[in-house]
Amino acid sequence: MATGPRCHGSGTRSGYFAVVDPATGEPFDEAPDRQAAELDDVVDRAHTAWRGWRADPAARTTALLAAADAVEAAGSDLATLLTREQGKPLTESHAEVARTAARLRHFAEPGIETQPITDDRPVRGELRWRPLGPVAAIVPWNFPLQLASAKFAPALAAGNTVVLKPSPYTPLTTRLLGSVVSAALPEDVLTVVTGREPLGARLAAHPGIRHVTFTGSVPTGRSVARQAAASLARVTLELGGNDAALLLEDVDVEKIADRLFWAAFRNCGQVCMAVKRVYAPARIHSRVVEALAHRAETAVVGPGLDPASQLGPLNNAPQLARVESYTARALAGGARAAAGGHRLDRPGYFFAPTILADVPADSPVVTEEQFGPVLPVLPYESLDEAVEAANGTRFGLGGSVWGTDLDRAEAVAERLECGTAWINHHAELSLAQPFAGVKDSGVGVAGGPWGLYGNLRPFVVHRPQEGS
Repeated sequence: MATGPRCHGSGTRSGYFAVVDPATGEPFDEAPDRQAAELDDVVDRAHTAWRGWRADPAARTTALLAAADAVEAAGSDLATLLTREQGKPLTESHAEVARTAARLRHFAEPGIETQPITDDRPVRGELRWRPLGPVAAIVPWNFPLQLASAKFAPALAAGNTVVLKPSPYTPLTTRLLGSVVSAALPEDVLTVVTGREPLGARLAAHPGIRHVTFTGSVPTGRSVARQAAASLARVTLELGGNDAALLLEDVDVEKIADRLFWAAFRNCGQVCMAVKRVYAPARIHSRVVEALAHRAETAVVGPGLDPASQLGPLNNAPQLARVESYTARALAGGARAAAGGHRLDRPGYFFAPTILADVPADSPVVTEEQFGPVLPVLPYESLDEAVEAANGTRFGLGGSVWGTDLDRAEAVAERLECGTAWINHHAELSLAQPFAGVKDSGVGVAGGPWGLYGNLRPFVVHRPQEGS
């Protein structure tokens, strides 16, 4: 694995691609550019390894616990490299590493149970569970470690092998994670392949893959589903969100302002279930805008390796261009930047934390997933109007309701068309709970036993009762 700054001056070697530090906008290392033709051998070896891995649940538990320990032991190296190639503050990188180890430990003893089937016939039926085979895990750049483990931990626990492909924007930390975890596993049980397209498309379409689990954009998710359909592989797709936070009339603005701000701006807004729209009652709208704008103006933006930084850069140049475009279109359409609204004049992919008011309801910064440090705050006159607006996009990942009367807030949350609704907080998940969206936010379920059983298939055995 490349570990040193090989890209300065001499360029990138043949068979490799450059990895850019988003805090500088300059390459600092390189990663192998695996070709689609190489996948046949990778998948074949994963299939061979599957035969032994699926056969011994106790050995899987021991290996996954050892892998969790190894991730924790390598935590400092993983976190530093993650910040270098992803951009997030180092404290957030350490938290992501800890979450990765915790997920391995959580799934190490999966508790897959045989279930009796009873009816009025003189037979004894049992429902048993079998692993699917080699799994393709395709992960994005915003949480490359956490999302990788969310896919491979339950897949491995269920007895499958995994071929893991990270985003070309964040390949290095995932390769290091793969090396650390694989040292605790039998050979070829987990393989990391890095490269640019069409590597991911070929992996999703590979006839030896039995489950494709993908996190990314809606258009790419649709393409992955089409590719996997060629071999009728199972698909799990988490395709992002445009989560709304709905504030009620009795909300204590100052009490919730910090939580609401960081629910939108953590990881520079590059979180699928971040708050991406706020709906506030018209009579307190200006107070909400002012409170959030103050926090945006005082947040410390800088390189993730600087301990003072609270917000890092956007991860890559195309994402910075997307955020700039959405913000510019909103401002041209009559929106007002109460804070930010522009790229910062420094090297790297930095954008000022932005609070937008007077935003047209049909602006892309409202209707689409901007995935950056930009938050529109929209007023409403009636609660029915606010709920309709919150539900009025093609996304349905998460949502939240904020207010003092918790029973009323929960009743409003029941009306949101999404997979998870929070009261007075947002984007907090337990390892034991399901995570799924509706509408364009995805297909299938991750998390908890639901995610585990998504990596298994039912197998039923019938036998006569004794004496029958």
